Amino acid sequence: MGKVFGSVRARAALGATVVVAVALVAAGLAVLGVLRSNLADRAEVDAGATARAVASKVAGGVAYRELDLGDDTPVQIVDEDHRVRAVSDDLQAVTGTGSSSVRPVPAPGEDDDDDGAGEVSSTPEYSAGTARIDGETAEYRWAALEVTDARGEDVTIYAGAPLATEQGAVGTVRQAMLIGLPLLLVVVAGVTWLVTRRALRPVEGIRREMAAITASTDLSRRVPVPGSYDEVARLARTTNETLTALEASVERQRAFVADASHELRSPVASLRTQLEVGAAHPELLDLDGAVEDVVRLQRLAADLLLLARLDAGERPAHASVALDALVREELAQRLGDRVPVRAEVAPVAVSGSRGQLARVLGNLVDNAQRHAQGGVRVAVREEGRWAVLEVADDGAGVPEGERERIFERFVRLDDARSRDDGGAGLGLAIARDVAVRHGGTLAVRAAPEGGALFKLRLPAAEALPAGLSAPLAPAGPAAPACPKPTSATYSPPPRSTSSDSSDSMPG
Repeated sequence: MGKVFGSVRARAALGATVVVAVALVAAGLAVLGVLRSNLADRAEVDAGATARAVASKVAGGVAYRELDLGDDTPVQIVDEDHRVRAVSDDLQAVTGTGSSSVRPVPAPGEDDDDDGAGEVSSTPEYSAGTARIDGETAEYRWAALEVTDARGEDVTIYAGAPLATEQGAVGTVRQAMLIGLPLLLVVVAGVTWLVTRRALRPVEGIRREMAAITASTDLSRRVPVPGSYDEVARLARTTNETLTALEASVERQRAFVADASHELRSPVASLRTQLEVGAAHPELLDLDGAVEDVVRLQRLAADLLLLARLDAGERPAHASVALDALVREELAQRLGDRVPVRAEVAPVAVSGSRGQLARVLGNLVDNAQRHAQGGVRVAVREEGRWAVLEVADDGAGVPEGERERIFERFVRLDDARSRDDGGAGLGLAIARDVAVRHGGTLAVRAAPEGGALFKLRLPAAEALPAGLSAPLAPAGPAAPACPKPTSATYSPPPRSTSSDSSDSMPG
């Protein structure tokens, strides 16, 4: 039972039935009240009219015994001493009037002739009571009207109107409601159930398809989209969009795992071979080569760990970073670069992670030096509300059709380079992911020097704490010494090892 009423259809049908039932009961009570009031008013009008007709005769001097009070309408005339002066024929008992007696009592001097005229009160008073006529007792509405007869005596005339018509009409309407209300509620519940079932049929189709997708793990399947333009159709389209994004994410993750496994296999195999040879012939052990393989494995593991954190949604810290000082410090620490780096920096600050931004700068400079012919240029400046970092080289450049592909993971455009010289193809992918996590962009275009120009745009920080924009003292002799835009050239001796966190690609 709980399972049945747990469905949307059952709850909708039950809710609609309850609402309609409450509305119909309230409307029925209101109708019965209005009907009863109208019929009671009609009875009062009839009783008042009868009372006025009798009162006019009494006021006109007609003797009480000569009054024609009729048989169907009960009339009773009572004086100030509660004595009955006249009563309708066949009236056997009465309640709700001035006296419960139905036997008239003659008064002294009643038979004396008097040509005077009496007075009739203008407003009758109404009360409820009963009367028994010909052995049948029924409810009546009594109208009491005071009158002064021709002899100056004050009497009260009670005239009744039966309430049988009111009771019959109200009873008939009540009976019709008691019969029709359950039938109407059944119809409402049935129609609501059918309409809701029809409306939710596409939802059930979506549910079944999602269950099948979950069971089969086939993310290429899509849920059916109804032809309507309602909320269910929008739900189906959104579900399909989610499935598309999920499928792309899973495929990207599978490719990432496969590529990572492939990249790790080569240095691990090389290191194992060297160690096995060294174990068998210690004199043939290439210690430098083993160290290089271990360093490459370490860097590749660090890249994979950073990518995993970025994919997990790790947000950068909101610390203020002086981008110009960061560039000077990082370039000053590069003691083994093959190609000199020229810096043109201006004071500008951004908000984010200093370590991740330094990683981006290192990857871009490593990539530029790998493909440069004679030099690399690094520039920092402010463009409106953006901080811009540019890294340009004078190499062969990037073909226009490949300028987005180079930011994919494990992509190498220069097949002539080995993995040892060209890295694992993760540097630019990491750089773009970090830029996006910092609310910025990273793009590549043609450089004025003829090679590739990587342009990193980050939101500039509103305020920079004192001292952060001051240049840091680098180790090299050519470090800039003032915060205004400067130019410096770094030309240390060649590096002994290459950075595996950058991509092997044409500059």
